[in-house]
Amino acid sequence: MPERSVLIVDDETAIRDMLRMALEIADFNVLESDNIQDAYTRILDNKPDIVLLDWMLPGGSGIELLRRLKREESTQELPVIMLTAKTAEDNVIQGLDVGADDYITKPFAPRELIARIRALLRRATPGQDQGRLEVNGLVLDGESRRIFVGDDPVDMGPTEFNLLQFFMSHPERAYTRGQLLDHVWGANVYVEERTVDVHIRRLRKALQTDMADYSGLIQTVRGTGYRFSSRGL
Repeated sequence: MPERSVLIVDDETAIRDMLRMALEIADFNVLESDNIQDAYTRILDNKPDIVLLDWMLPGGSGIELLRRLKREESTQELPVIMLTAKTAEDNVIQGLDVGADDYITKPFAPRELIARIRALLRRATPGQDQGRLEVNGLVLDGESRRIFVGDDPVDMGPTEFNLLQFFMSHPERAYTRGQLLDHVWGANVYVEERTVDVHIRRLRKALQTDMADYSGLIQTVRGTGYRFSSRGL
């Protein structure tokens, strides 16, 4: 019985066929779309667990669909991996800034992509590492996977939540980008270290709430990486 469902959004039939075969062998249920309009409908109707989204699509770009997914409450936490032939750093950063959880550049090995999918799904549905953490009025509820300042919820994506949960569980220690990748993304996951910087930036933005600015909790440690500290806040 397939364990999870994956929506492939790509206008190249050969790419979809290759991905479908690899994913079905890996015991995933596979959905397919070749344009953003059909993809959006399938996401609402079928509620896939993860989306593989091509950058260039007929009728609009994958970035356009990604923006819409991250803007709407019902889909904003849906994990998305961008499939792209674009290798320029500004294109990669644009996708991550809009809300993509990861990206992979064509051509790629199906085994690598499946490893990334499994790692991303593990992050989106963590195991028993739960509990309630609080720092200076900022509350993280691991059971409901929600963040609060007082009674007000704080919106953030699943990767930012996992980063914050790790930081709040390990305060006052500096971590390199590589260490954060291992702890939060998972060991042996193929993710560029600069991905950490993008998610740190998004986490800081989410922590700038109307009630208080908690972005200063995430400190940059020059020459090392990042640290979570409430000292001096």
